[in-house]
Amino acid sequence: MKLFADLIKTLDSTNKTNIKVNALASYFNKAPEKDKVWTIAILSHRRPPRPVNTTLLRTWASELANIPLWLFEESYHIVGDLAETIALIVPSTKGSSDKTLTLFLEEMILLKKKSDVEKRTYLHKNWAVLNYYERFVFTKLITGGFRIGVSQKLMTRALAKATDIDEDILAYKLMGNWDPKTISFEDLVLKENKSDFISKPYPFYLAYAIEDDVSDLGNVDEWFAEHKWDGIRAQVIIRNDELFVWSRGEELVTDKYPEFEKFLKVIPDGTVLDGEILPFPNGEIGTFNDLQTRIGRKTVSKSLLEKTPVILKSYDILEWEGKDIRDLPFSERRVILETLLLETCHPELDSGSKIQLPLQLSEKMTFNSWEEVAKEREKSRELHSEGLMLKRKDSPYLVGRKKGDWWKWKVDPLTIDAVLTYAMRGHGRRSNLFTDYTFGLWNDDKSELVTFAKAYSGLTDAEFRKVDKFIKANTLERFGPVRSVTPELVFEIAFEGIALSKRHKSGVATRFPRILRWRMDKKIEEANTLEDLKQLIK
Repeated sequence: MKLFADLIKTLDSTNKTNIKVNALASYFNKAPEKDKVWTIAILSHRRPPRPVNTTLLRTWASELANIPLWLFEESYHIVGDLAETIALIVPSTKGSSDKTLTLFLEEMILLKKKSDVEKRTYLHKNWAVLNYYERFVFTKLITGGFRIGVSQKLMTRALAKATDIDEDILAYKLMGNWDPKTISFEDLVLKENKSDFISKPYPFYLAYAIEDDVSDLGNVDEWFAEHKWDGIRAQVIIRNDELFVWSRGEELVTDKYPEFEKFLKVIPDGTVLDGEILPFPNGEIGTFNDLQTRIGRKTVSKSLLEKTPVILKSYDILEWEGKDIRDLPFSERRVILETLLLETCHPELDSGSKIQLPLQLSEKMTFNSWEEVAKEREKSRELHSEGLMLKRKDSPYLVGRKKGDWWKWKVDPLTIDAVLTYAMRGHGRRSNLFTDYTFGLWNDDKSELVTFAKAYSGLTDAEFRKVDKFIKANTLERFGPVRSVTPELVFEIAFEGIALSKRHKSGVATRFPRILRWRMDKKIEEANTLEDLKQLIK
């Protein structure tokens, strides 16, 4: 654990990429083999489940520190990170533990099924003997959260430096459903085993957002445009007469979308499609809100399949006839994809009844000018898309987010003027300020403000300080860490999408709400109503 804690200390104390890469590479050269595997797992979001809830962690830490719980809670709200708060308030020791990272994690996995008494004893014992950074790391692992400013891409780069294996090959090796509890470093990283790759997806190629004038991309003839579909990015893999569906978050979701079983025996073996899983109720593309009824369900009932079926809107093909074709130009890959769909996506006779594959082609478009592209972008919302994707015709399919060949040009956000009603402290460097806000809109007769969204980004540091000062001077009530605020401040809230929702008090759900600007020129009477918000639903 000491070696891993020292690594985290180094990573946490710098913003310089080269220092982080060198620290990780040095660690991979020195750490025990199983610790290397667990480190890769932790940095690629394969952490073991949380064995103790945070309420108990806060209670037991305050007991060990011999301070009242209310004082711990106040300290937590100032520090903004639970593991850091515990590491600070538990009495310090100059010692360290001889146990490996792997041993700690194996203990934590077993801890989940133990009684609260046993959990409390285990935590007090380890908190008391670990030094500050070891205690911080130990508690981070217990909470199940581990964000330290190291992306999987950066970790892969360091691993490549330590092993002399190409980064793209490593990125592919680390994809998929491997288990850090059972796999060795040799099998995961060093050994070439073709049977391990049957179910593995390719690393996804990601686009950058266009921030400048779209015409800066050059000659429009060099680009294809597609609509940016609002669903779940996925790869559908057909190998060895088996089907595998992977989300962009590297989650194997085959069982969540049984509709795709129809691809077997129709789409040839050795095919990998890249596309978007979209809801398709009543034979047309639905909203992301429709898709949420399928996300997170442990089982997909027959009625849910009938109510919210899905399709794969495919826009690329990465493997064909068992060969990796990512290096082919995008235009050539599209010809292969279009030919495949032309041959397969039509009604087929099966025992006398017609069936249709849940597979569609994402139309690629060409234009004579960037003005024409902009006009097509304006149609996005009526098509339930988020905007356009612009892809250079000769681009290969790369790994991760690369600038140059793939760009996303999203539609301008929807906006509404809303009133600040509740606030909480922020986290990290803003943990001493109230920066997490809840907003309300007027009901029909403007007699009540109804909560509809939360947002915590979009203001400058100076603006956050001014709003924080107002909140502290105009608090009406306190509900634990939450404060209700005198309704006086109006903000313009931007969001990407909107849909009716029975789960929200307002009856409306917004996607990715954020603060666009502080409307100091408006009084609360001029804020919008819920009806105004609903009028934005198309």
